[in-house]
Amino acid sequence: MIAIVDYGMGNLRSVQKALQRVGGDARIVSTPAELAHAEKVVLPGVGAFQDAIDRLRAGGLVDPLVRCANEGTPLLAICLGLQLLFEVSYEDGEHTGLGVFGGRVARFQFDGAEHASLRVPHMGWNQIRWSRPCPILDGIDPGAYTYFAHSYYVVPDDDGITCTTTDYGITFTSSVWRDNVFASQFHPEKSQAVGLRLLQNFVNV
Repeated sequence: MIAIVDYGMGNLRSVQKALQRVGGDARIVSTPAELAHAEKVVLPGVGAFQDAIDRLRAGGLVDPLVRCANEGTPLLAICLGLQLLFEVSYEDGEHTGLGVFGGRVARFQFDGAEHASLRVPHMGWNQIRWSRPCPILDGIDPGAYTYFAHSYYVVPDDDGITCTTTDYGITFTSSVWRDNVFASQFHPEKSQAVGLRLLQNFVNV
């Protein structure tokens, strides 16, 4: 069973439908007990970092999620879910994350005429460029387009976990992978054939 974590933030049904389309037994769960029975876990998210981490704490989901990440359960985190895996976010203050990865979450800030056309949030289709091979990207072309919707991006302490980068005024990390944990800033469930291939790869892990 693939557990999609429901903490009140995220397009859960879209993620569930996309996983089911590629053959995944995806179920929406909201308790630590349900999470404990999962073979794989998906942490989606849309919205503000502080609200998300507060809701995860209130639901008793922080320790189970960290345990999944540290004990080998395949974990896919999406958009805000990616950011939650890091140590600290500077979205509207300073907030502690799950700490699965070392690093921070920073806001896009553009100055100067060369960036006059760029808007925050970064929304729409953009390319992902491979930094290193990653099993969950098997069958996806380097330079493929995926769908983004975010104002913040992750800055890993260890560049070695970066799988793909994307250019938007700066070159930022758009996905990471270490052992059993993969996370993307882009939305696979909104990325059409490319996203479905990624989700298929996760189902097949």
